[in-house]
Amino acid sequence: MASRIKVKGKKTIKGSISVSGAKNAALAIIPATILAGDTCILENVPQITDVMTFQHILKEMGAEVEQIDQSKFKVDSSTMTEWQAVSESMNSFRASYYVLGALLARFKKAKAVLPGGCSIGLRPIDQHIKGFEALGAKCKVEHGTITVEAERLIGTTIYLDVVSVGSTINIMLAAAGAEGRTVIENAAREPEVVDVANFLNGIGVKVRGAGTATIRITGNDNRTGVTHPIIPDRIEAATWLSMAVATNSNIKVENVIPVHLEAVIAKLREMGAKIEEGEDFIKISANGNLKAVDLKTFPYPGLPTDIQSQMMIALLQAKGVSTIIENIFDNRFRCVSELRKMGVDIKVDGSMAMIEGPQSLSGALVYATDLRCAAALIIAGLCAEGETIIENIFHLDRGYEHVIEKLSALGAEIVRETYETLDD
Repeated sequence: MASRIKVKGKKTIKGSISVSGAKNAALAIIPATILAGDTCILENVPQITDVMTFQHILKEMGAEVEQIDQSKFKVDSSTMTEWQAVSESMNSFRASYYVLGALLARFKKAKAVLPGGCSIGLRPIDQHIKGFEALGAKCKVEHGTITVEAERLIGTTIYLDVVSVGSTINIMLAAAGAEGRTVIENAAREPEVVDVANFLNGIGVKVRGAGTATIRITGNDNRTGVTHPIIPDRIEAATWLSMAVATNSNIKVENVIPVHLEAVIAKLREMGAKIEEGEDFIKISANGNLKAVDLKTFPYPGLPTDIQSQMMIALLQAKGVSTIIENIFDNRFRCVSELRKMGVDIKVDGSMAMIEGPQSLSGALVYATDLRCAAALIIAGLCAEGETIIENIFHLDRGYEHVIEKLSALGAEIVRETYETLDD
């Protein structure tokens, strides 16, 4: 069975929408429970397919996983003896590589299938390997798997050649089992990195400097369980903010940490949106008089690459010429070919897209090319005349929870339907 989403555009969107737990934090902290060797309870966890897949992987490796309620589950990793993660499930998403750092720290050896996920460009693991080797591990990549082993892990200073969330977190996890102190220079500063650091501190590892370019980790073999709430998903929040601007709506986005969204808020204000920030909410309204702006994606605290597809739809409604420069992934503009089916004119030249607006959109049959494209196409469907049908919705399920219910509550006319395919 396959699923698709149907959206009817030009409907009034208003009300409050609540943000779920952060996908990118959850997918790092779930494998980090391996380190505890004890019972951990994770709260505010989004029920998305990537999370469910990771729960299944932990079960395959011998951990006991119990779902307590919709957003909370328990992991007992004390029963784990397996240091290999080589099932087909590992191929389905990129964050699966975090098992390497966690298994290496706990068992001093790990083997995993190289990860899959959205086809948004290259995401090599060379910096991960550099970090593991600096800690004393030997790494071997062959036949689609990577094996890392070490008699002992020794803390050291590691300078990352590029700012990378994945390698920063994976080295943090491995360093949790190293002797002495590990220093990561040129570390990623994303809020998800800070959330992982808070989890590690909770289980007994000493982490200082998360959120800055220098992170210091002091390993500890006497780790314990912890109850840890996942931070709100800043990309989901930014998606709804972009939707509000694109559809000229007035909404309140709840369960957010506004400081995590400073770059997005600044650009939406520059476009002409009115925004009010509270302790854990953001109110946003747009009246249609939007101005063109230029966007450039950068590592945090810059504008996230994960939001540029959604903001592109808002820019289609702005008067003037806007440009988007993508500095992170080389395939992030794949969604443009689908948007063109809806009648828009977006010029792409390498890492730059140019949009002259405002432009009208018309409903069409489109295919999501990746997770963020799926969200962008939903926003486009809300802006378009007529009905938009979005296929390949499995991408959306990897990162957004209860989209139909959340948007329907705002007044959107959006439904999900399941149908049989030739493979069924």
